[in-house]
Amino acid sequence: MRICIFGAGAVGSHFAVRLARAGHDVSCVMRGPHLDAVKADGLALRVGDTDVTAQVKASADPAELGTQDVVISTLKATGIGALATGLVPLLKRDTAIIFAQNGIPWWYDLGLPDHHPAIPDLGFLDPGGALHAVVPKPRIIGGVIFSSNEVIAPGVVANLSPERNRLLIGECDDRSSERIALIRAALNQAAIESPGVREIRETIWSKLLTNMSMSVLCLLTGLTARAVRDDPAMQDAIPRLLEEANTVATRYIPEVKRVTRSGPAPDHKPSILQDYELGRGMEIDALVRAPAAFARAAGLATPMLDLMAALAIQKARDKGLYQG
Repeated sequence: MRICIFGAGAVGSHFAVRLARAGHDVSCVMRGPHLDAVKADGLALRVGDTDVTAQVKASADPAELGTQDVVISTLKATGIGALATGLVPLLKRDTAIIFAQNGIPWWYDLGLPDHHPAIPDLGFLDPGGALHAVVPKPRIIGGVIFSSNEVIAPGVVANLSPERNRLLIGECDDRSSERIALIRAALNQAAIESPGVREIRETIWSKLLTNMSMSVLCLLTGLTARAVRDDPAMQDAIPRLLEEANTVATRYIPEVKRVTRSGPAPDHKPSILQDYELGRGMEIDALVRAPAAFARAAGLATPMLDLMAALAIQKARDKGLYQG
């Protein structure tokens, strides 16, 4: 299978190595020193004390990579607009595009089941409708990543979650399809777990529940997820915060698994805090602004989430990392 990883940073590079070593024709859209190193020496993946390498095609210009069977976008929500122009040279008639990102995706309104409640206007996730214009519904596959990775040197990525590396995928209208079965098989063969999912939006909300609550608390405090959870000063606030988050999610997806304070809390900083500390664009709209819009559309009172959203936006704006 010809697979292009579009936006191959830490997570995308990890997946690229595994897919290439499983025998697929893998190419990567990347840039900067990471690209230069991959062109010179290939792409390396470190898991514990073991390093494995793979030779992949790599370029900052998608037009140099040719058409693909599958494009996996691992761009963050802040950079996904680059797909609007970059995708076209990669597409043939039936190329599928997996949008694997945190938070509410730009395509959420496409393929909604009849029973799904009315949703808010999400135009701010795709300014000007650029992606809606280029990517029709039949090409879209939703994706949710569970994998922790870090680029530790140009051309070298470390996998920090060797026991948990998943890419869950589903058609945006949740139908069964041959291409989903084929892609899942390819991912599983490459040691990227991809079990079946009932509803892709249930999976999206399941991960978002933690990101819209605990991850934002990490951003505001500068603490790791475990430190926030175990902080005595947070003991009364966290349950109320999670109750609001669960109420929003279950209004739209009743079957979603609720998040509780007793759940797992890794001792590392979530990506939204890492982005803030490194001065990178932050996924405020997808992780904070969109859930708040869903709450308002449902007529739900979420004072704690509203306050955290306002504080997160102000914190990001003060550092020049948010222009919304």
